[in-house]
Amino acid sequence: MVAGMLWKLLIRSQPCRLCSFRKMLSAPKYRPFLACFTYTNDHQSNKENKRTVEKLYKFSVDIRKIRRLKGWVLFEDETYVEEIANVLQQLGANETAVASILERCPEAIVCSPTAVNTQRELWQLVCKNEQELVKLIEQFPESFFTVTDQETQKLNIQFFQELGLKNVVISRFLTTASNIFHNPIEKNKQMISILQESYLNLGGSEANVKVWLLKLLSQNPFILLNSSAAIKETLEFLQEQGFTNFDILQLLSKLKGFLFHLCPRSIQNSISFSKNVFKCTDHDLKQLVLKCPAILYYSVPVLEERIQGLLKEGISIAQIKETPMVLELTPQIVQYRIKKLNSLGYRIKDGHLVNLSGTKKEFEANFGKIQAKKGRPLFNPVAPLNIEE
Repeated sequence: MVAGMLWKLLIRSQPCRLCSFRKMLSAPKYRPFLACFTYTNDHQSNKENKRTVEKLYKFSVDIRKIRRLKGWVLFEDETYVEEIANVLQQLGANETAVASILERCPEAIVCSPTAVNTQRELWQLVCKNEQELVKLIEQFPESFFTVTDQETQKLNIQFFQELGLKNVVISRFLTTASNIFHNPIEKNKQMISILQESYLNLGGSEANVKVWLLKLLSQNPFILLNSSAAIKETLEFLQEQGFTNFDILQLLSKLKGFLFHLCPRSIQNSISFSKNVFKCTDHDLKQLVLKCPAILYYSVPVLEERIQGLLKEGISIAQIKETPMVLELTPQIVQYRIKKLNSLGYRIKDGHLVNLSGTKKEFEANFGKIQAKKGRPLFNPVAPLNIEE
């Protein structure tokens, strides 16, 4: 649950590594066409390329969508509509799929067919068959048509395979974390080495380091976009705060490596705020953090908003302190869950918050158990009686 929400949070304090990381994730991806063509928009004539439009119509593409999305491609002198469509058709894409891909990623038509065929070969290194490849392109056309740094992409794909990552995981990286493939291969190798070294220095076992590393990368490939200095700085700061090596390994596991995207200042702000709100000692706060590592990750404004939301529902600070995992929930989710529990006569403010916290699946399971305990009445006075005469 925590990891799914982490991307959406914004730190409102001064810029730090986390802010930079989020800006990087939200920044536009590599523009696929940069390696494929020279931008030659004819501003003087300001007329669409008639041949391009006609060819797109031929493939049942909705030109209106392209005009709204990235109309500039229609003004290009040199386009490859038929060639790109043929590449997709050769992979098994039907007419509807081809039209959909070109509508959602119009810049594909200005990529050179040679570059696209090279990209096809790269992605086939991790796809079981062409059917799987077409499905990925349909879902993530922009990632596929990012055809820059192809030699670097290939080296990184091979490196991840040698590392032991499964092809299905690497294909997920290609579609959702494509930036890591544009990292120089030396940079990715250095980061892997730093992560392994950090794990062993924290007391992790040599026998388990590979399993730990592959799991960490599978959960959070963006960790490779960090710097070795940032990782060392974060680890040293946590140790200065009294967290043992074992504690830090736990935090890394629970936060799926997102801990390394934080800077000491943001962590310190969250710690100071939480310590003041919960009126606890350093030792007590450490126990709270180990129960709910999100306390370190969430910014002060986010923590404040969530605590205020819980208080408005009649929940006390003491209850939150007992079950800090509820801070992983947004105010909207809290309201929804309390409403459901109230429908069963369960008064959350009078008891503990275990039944309120957890993932959606865990909450539904707990809700079902409470519902089952209440049972159904043996006689319903409203229901009609079936009387045989």
